[in-house]
Amino acid sequence: MVKFYKMMFLTTLFSGTLIAMSSYSLFSVWVGLEINLLSIIPLMYNKNNILSSESAIKYFLTQAMASTILLMSMIMSMMSIKTSSLTEIDLNSMLMNSAILTKMGMAPFHFWMPEIIEGISWMNTLLILTWQKIAPMTVLMINSMSTMFMQAIIMISIMMSSILSLNQTMMKKILVYSSINHMGWMLPLMIMEYETWLIYFLVYSFMTTSIIMLIKKFNVMNIIQMMNMNMESTKKFLFIMSFLSLSGMPPFIGFLPKWMTIQVMIENNFLWTTLMMIMFTLIMIFIYVRLTFSSILIENEKMNWIKMKKIKTNSIAMMNFSMMVSLMLITMILNL
Repeated sequence: MVKFYKMMFLTTLFSGTLIAMSSYSLFSVWVGLEINLLSIIPLMYNKNNILSSESAIKYFLTQAMASTILLMSMIMSMMSIKTSSLTEIDLNSMLMNSAILTKMGMAPFHFWMPEIIEGISWMNTLLILTWQKIAPMTVLMINSMSTMFMQAIIMISIMMSSILSLNQTMMKKILVYSSINHMGWMLPLMIMEYETWLIYFLVYSFMTTSIIMLIKKFNVMNIIQMMNMNMESTKKFLFIMSFLSLSGMPPFIGFLPKWMTIQVMIENNFLWTTLMMIMFTLIMIFIYVRLTFSSILIENEKMNWIKMKKIKTNSIAMMNFSMMVSLMLITMILNL
């Protein structure tokens, strides 16, 4: 039974995000972000997990520091507008964007995120990787950002997430760096094309939810456990399909938003940035391919690859099947 206080804080969590998204003043945006922060801290606590308290404190301190910088930059921006100092406005905007990027956990402001995710439950991990990014992203859309600063953040996010993922074995950390990589792809869309960003974020949330549901169901914490999973071949196929979709490999649905992002970037003449994004994303694809195919190729005595039991149609199977065929259907619709 879900406890009453969790339902109450979930309600205020969603309310804080909606306040930040629908506000017309900077101060109201800040209030919405703070309501959002204070609501998720109690949800992170778990009496059965000692690390949850430590993670909650780290999350609060990091977000409180970012909120302080954000409020300070907002006040300085208002003062700069009155004095008509364009240089100060640009610097304050960069400071404000840095605070928002810290709240999102984007590189190079991401170092707090892997350690916090490691100590919380899978459902809280899903909240932080999806819902908690909506309000900061909305603020980035309405705030000005210089082209050079945007390109620097994109490249740092994609490069660091790809390189740091190479030596990771824990599933939560792999998902964190995957999230940072996807945020790097979403950042140009937040500024250039809102509709495409919305499609990307919905697809990303759908894929992340599917993977976390599978991981939680089979209690997989690291790559070794994934290799030694004693499950039917068809279920393992669904598991593999989810990861390949998250990597952005065609013909899965995860390729669609990346394809649309490349089109938007090329239309806005960010050719070299697009090329570098594609190159470093290939590293992420390699990581997911290594992760999935190693679980197939390594033999396990408990597995029986000859007998394949009939899998029941459930929500996870339907989600994975839809990810496999949806890209082909969308491509056909777009070409009509």
